[in-house]
Amino acid sequence: MRDNVVDLRPLRTSAAYRDLWAGSAVGGLGFQVATVAVLLQVWELTHSPVWTGAIGLATAVPLLALGLVGGHLADVHDRRTIMRLASAGQVLSAVGLAAQALAGNRSVWVLLGLVSLGAACNALGSPARRTVPPRLLPADQVAAGLALQNLAFQVAMLVGPALAGLVVARWDLAAAYGVQVAAAVVALLGLVRLPPLPPVRTPALAPASDGGPAPAPAPALAPVPVQVPDGGPVPDHGRPVRRRAAAGGWSIVWKRPTLRGSFATDVAATVLAMPVSLFPLVNEIRFDGDPRTLGLFLSAVAVGGIGAGLLSGAVTRAPRSGALQLAAAATWGLALAGFGLAGPLWLALACLAVAGAADTVSVVTRGALVQLETPDEFRGRVSSVEHVVGVAGPEVGNFRGGVLASLTSAPVALVAGGLAASAVVGLVAWRNAPLRRYRTPAATTATARVVPAETT
Repeated sequence: MRDNVVDLRPLRTSAAYRDLWAGSAVGGLGFQVATVAVLLQVWELTHSPVWTGAIGLATAVPLLALGLVGGHLADVHDRRTIMRLASAGQVLSAVGLAAQALAGNRSVWVLLGLVSLGAACNALGSPARRTVPPRLLPADQVAAGLALQNLAFQVAMLVGPALAGLVVARWDLAAAYGVQVAAAVVALLGLVRLPPLPPVRTPALAPASDGGPAPAPAPALAPVPVQVPDGGPVPDHGRPVRRRAAAGGWSIVWKRPTLRGSFATDVAATVLAMPVSLFPLVNEIRFDGDPRTLGLFLSAVAVGGIGAGLLSGAVTRAPRSGALQLAAAATWGLALAGFGLAGPLWLALACLAVAGAADTVSVVTRGALVQLETPDEFRGRVSSVEHVVGVAGPEVGNFRGGVLASLTSAPVALVAGGLAASAVVGLVAWRNAPLRRYRTPAATTATARVVPAETT
């Protein structure tokens, strides 16, 4: 039974990871507070689902434009430096949001421009951040480390909207943005004890025909340990990268069916079924626009995610993680279709909680698969693809949902999107046998994977 509970070993293994996790958790809380504040401010300025959907577009455009640039930077420069600079930029973006609220800004374009600035910094820094757990943790703890990060995100989703509502009700939007400023500073301080993280080169291995574990690396290229502040070795495989590898992130993803199918699953789930931009409209037509209900929508998703996170040991230790991701993504779509049909508030919140739990399972399994299937010298670029898909996808999906709801209705947009997402995930499961059969590699081989060309 204990194996099903959240695995805390990564917090004991590495002090650097512990600092990174804590800083990211606080930064995520501030981001959630600001997300609700931006949603409220845009709705107050426009009362249009198209404009609330445009928040997603303002976030997605810089991610699509700069996400792959961030991946390239992470594969040729020290990742610690990139993360620090990106975090400093996010502090400046948060300060700008607070300043425009204090000045009484009435231009939605100014607001969305500042949102885009923060997204741009996030796009440049996140690929480097995603490559860190495999460098600070043993291979058999990487999934657990990702699960802890996702759990912190879900807690922020639960607490953040409620905190935002309290702060805005007691003070104003500027105070909510001020919370984000303080949280962004804490996130920056969480990077202080990270060791230098230059990318390393991994030796080529024989391909794995079914997406299973590859052979161990040749003895001549033994791991080179790097010391972290608590004196423990960083499991680092390979030699420092001296030049840019030839392949790009999209090329690597396309050549490996496990990665290709995993990303296609996430695109289907987010672009076709993301519901956040529709929350204000659903709240207005079904629950009289009560701001407390709007916060409950976001918190319900987080409650489901936290529940799944607290039992994530069963997920991180599951050998068939590919099939688990597919099942979770399909469940996400069906749950959101149920939300679109739900009348009573309790049923709507229950559907969102199921969606949140399914999302956590999908995110954790996909994140571990991507990091463990990709050698370190390519992790920056592949992580940038994961970041673009994982963050820009939901924002594009929010914009799609807002436009579709303006042409039809919020329930139609939710039901059609959820069912379409589940159908596409089913198609991926049918067509992509390597992902369906994928098994988590053993600890001794997980970080030494190559990305050979394969065909389904």
